[in-house]
Amino acid sequence: MALSAIAVLLSVAFVCGTLVFTDTMNATFDKLFATTGADVTVSAKPAGAGDDDVENPRNARPAVIPGDAVQKVAAVQGVQSAQGSVVSLSVTVVAAGNKNVGPTSGAPTIAASWNDNELKSMKVSSGHEPRGPTEVMVDADTAKKHKLKIGDELRTIAVTGDFRATISGIATFKVTNPGATVVYFDTATAQRELLGAPGTFTNINVTAKDGVSDEQLKTSIAAAVGADTYKLQTAKESADQGRKDVGSFLDVMKYAMLGFALIAFLVGIFLIFNTFAMLVTQRTREIGLMRAIGADSGQVLKSVVLEAFLLGLVGSVAGVGVGVGLAVGLMKLMGQMGMNLSTDDLTVAWTTPVVGIVLGVVVTVVAAFIPARRAGKVSPMAALRESGTPGDKKAGVVRAVLGLVLTAAGGAGLYLASAADKAGPGSLWLGLGVVFTLIGFIVIGPLLAAGVVRVLSGIVLRPFGSVGRLAERNALRNPRRTGATAAALMIGLALVACLSVVGSSMVASATEELDKSVGADFIVNSQTGQPVMPQAEQVMRAVKGLDHVTAYREVDAKVTAPDGITEEVGLAATDPTYAKDIRRKMVAGEHAAAYGANSMSVGSEYADKHGVKLGDELTVAFTGGNTVKLKVAAITSDEGNLDKTVKYISTAVAEANVPADRLPRPFMLLASAKDGQDEAAAYTAVKTGLAEYPQYAVRNQADYKQSLKDQVGQLLNIVYGLLALAIIVAVLGVVNTLALSVVERTREIGLMRAIGLSRRQLRRMIRLESVVIALFGALLGLGLGMGWGATAHQLLALQGLKVLEIPWPTVLGVFAGSALVGLFAALVPAFRAGRMNVLNAIASE
Repeated sequence: MALSAIAVLLSVAFVCGTLVFTDTMNATFDKLFATTGADVTVSAKPAGAGDDDVENPRNARPAVIPGDAVQKVAAVQGVQSAQGSVVSLSVTVVAAGNKNVGPTSGAPTIAASWNDNELKSMKVSSGHEPRGPTEVMVDADTAKKHKLKIGDELRTIAVTGDFRATISGIATFKVTNPGATVVYFDTATAQRELLGAPGTFTNINVTAKDGVSDEQLKTSIAAAVGADTYKLQTAKESADQGRKDVGSFLDVMKYAMLGFALIAFLVGIFLIFNTFAMLVTQRTREIGLMRAIGADSGQVLKSVVLEAFLLGLVGSVAGVGVGVGLAVGLMKLMGQMGMNLSTDDLTVAWTTPVVGIVLGVVVTVVAAFIPARRAGKVSPMAALRESGTPGDKKAGVVRAVLGLVLTAAGGAGLYLASAADKAGPGSLWLGLGVVFTLIGFIVIGPLLAAGVVRVLSGIVLRPFGSVGRLAERNALRNPRRTGATAAALMIGLALVACLSVVGSSMVASATEELDKSVGADFIVNSQTGQPVMPQAEQVMRAVKGLDHVTAYREVDAKVTAPDGITEEVGLAATDPTYAKDIRRKMVAGEHAAAYGANSMSVGSEYADKHGVKLGDELTVAFTGGNTVKLKVAAITSDEGNLDKTVKYISTAVAEANVPADRLPRPFMLLASAKDGQDEAAAYTAVKTGLAEYPQYAVRNQADYKQSLKDQVGQLLNIVYGLLALAIIVAVLGVVNTLALSVVERTREIGLMRAIGLSRRQLRRMIRLESVVIALFGALLGLGLGMGWGATAHQLLALQGLKVLEIPWPTVLGVFAGSALVGLFAALVPAFRAGRMNVLNAIASE
């Protein structure tokens, strides 16, 4: 019962921990947004990145407001004060030794001007605010993490160039800093160095007079400066926008973690079901006696259900407490990764314990209901029989037929998914196939146990002689119990195998695509999505030994096809040498032709959809720039995955039609060594040249392949870590089954010991039984998971990822690890069995 309660506890703890953790993160950001927002914020409208962005991240240059706009806003009726500020997110801050002091958690590096509005969220804790072009102030969390102190020099890399300043002060957040790096300059320095436009601002922070609401003030400002000229937001609107931006990420994380918690609950159902099924079996005579002295079947059923209710309630209440502790642990872990979350903001909503307790109790009662119903059917005559109830052969036949039908339906779903020619319908069939095959295998588990366990036993157990044969018969004694125990392990391992196949196939497909399609020797881009700054591009182009350097940028535009349909797209604006860097398969024309004057290319899917042919003209309206007609000089094939559906134009066409201050910066550079040049020497020269710009990764093709593998591997490791909870619960199920099985066989064990079975042989018998059950579950799970993964790969093949790779080392490692899991699970039950007193065991009823 304790192990069953622990299974409930763990599952509830994961649910509650997830809810508390995400609620705390939401509360942290809410407090930050509420603190930092002015009554009304006036900001410039960026071009080409969406009105909700602070600045165009591809352009790296914030949109600006002229200085006289501050005076206009200040003169509006109801304004207490209006102060211009400068904020830029497209910067990199570097300490001594070219060490990037920006966050690695995905949070931004923020460079801003120090002004009165910052005092709402920051206070100068040491030193003083920046007072000139050679001074900078840094936040305390960053200073602590990177051991920065007053007097240290920092280099700030912005689109306008690099500049250096000495730390004059350290500012501490009044609210929790979720992990951003923040540096402050005086206003004049920020305007000159971050914007390259003295006298301009990115925002105007407006404070309302007493009695004037934010909405009233916003309306007045809009009337004075023009409602469409600038972006106007009240403090509430700014906070809501911040919540929306952060909330989408938090929701994905929240529901993903809850999904894994529900998998753990599903696995726990088998543990609880087995526990109550065995308890009911062991209490058969006791229940029969209760029926004989007057208890009706409903009372017996209610007693078992009430027992399950109490078990679920105790486990769930404990799980809520453990969940809060788990949330605190996650906050500490995030702190190690750079996202600082304070326990002062720990948020436990009243719904969290309610959801956890209700979920835990309902799952426990549902899992125990079938054994409880069996208990209610025990007749008074059972009091005259030995413990145990005869098997229900009819139920066994019905179960087998139902399992075969469900498995066949699931197999048909997987077949239809693999045969689909579109990903949408195929994904639906895949989902149905996964659900039905999983349920089918669970239902048919006892039938499979009879055959699969015998085969496994012949390989694994027979070498152990009579002890191995006894272990095999114990595992086969109750196929229903063995099937349920193995099913719990099967679920977790099936997901592990499926994701391993998908991950390995993605990496193998991407690697093959790189080998086939990429001709460039070197690739340079930022790990955090920052654009390539002009000074870094200049350094790259100055490296000796390179044949060419290609800049790759994306330009927003509206493209109108000959059929009159207009679409918003991102055009890939590259140098003509890109045709050498990427080997695109062509449907019509030549790739290099797309880089001619007033020319472009389109993908084959777009051409087929809109009836575009070589030589047709498309109307292209560049965001923030000109509207021109461009001739289709090439049609690229969309069969592969690299640059699929991309439309190419030359950098010259982009520069001619988009103003320089709105032209996005490249987000990637590609280069190749000169013919006859030592590639390794050129690679070293590129890395040496860009060493002063630590935000960029310089990779050759081998490095790039490894980075793809590492990224997929990191994602899979996170998923495996989340699945570990389900596997732990499954292991508890094996322990529980063995422990109850030992109690059930107390008299039998005593008799076997009496006729000569040693303690060592007894412990070995129980360990071998556990191993074969674990291997049975692993075999089913890995087989099922590889089937799911292979089917999922067929859908990925529609997207160009055509290589199927089975990660045999992982599969075989998991299978071998399952044997170790079986050995571990049997330690305590085997130890307890070995300590039994022989005479007491024989005398046991």
